[in-house]
Amino acid sequence: MIVSVPKTMRRLYFMTMLVALSCLAYYVMSWVSSWINPYEQSEIPEGTAIRAFQEVPHSPEGLSPGERLRFYYWYGE
Repeated sequence: MIVSVPKTMRRLYFMTMLVALSCLAYYVMSWVSSWINPYEQSEIPEGTAIRAFQEVPHSPEGLSPGERLRFYYWYGE
């Protein structure tokens, strides 16, 4: 059996780049998902505890353009 070193190196390079770019895409999508999410994920209450929320007062001038873009992507409106 003849093994071509250049061909093997190209395949190894391709597989390495595929794994690296897949990991990079995963981390970028994870970061975008956490940036778009309008609230922080909290732990699930245990026992008889209930989850309550505190409403944040809005500023009189409204939302910044970045916050509006985040809400647009999160709610799709």
